[in-house]
Amino acid sequence: MVAHTFSPIDLIPDFIPILGYLDDLIITPVGLALAIRMIPAEVLAEARSKVATSGLREAGSVGHIGAGVIIFVWIVMLIGVVYLVKILSK
Repeated sequence: MVAHTFSPIDLIPDFIPILGYLDDLIITPVGLALAIRMIPAEVLAEARSKVATSGLREAGSVGHIGAGVIIFVWIVMLIGVVYLVKILSK
């Protein structure tokens, strides 16, 4: 769900007034709630206890990797748009 929230690919583009952000405001919380419900209670309890004892240092790197992937996708898309503009302007 985090990937959907920060992804440049959107169901409804954000530049459409109100509706553009409405899908992000609905899909992200509903998706997170659904994901948490799908996790078995034993697994969730074990994960919560593991985080409580070890801290969040190990989990923080996953967020950086995800952010890096999204930034990479943005850069590739930007390069593609610049390339298309150059080709079409000839």
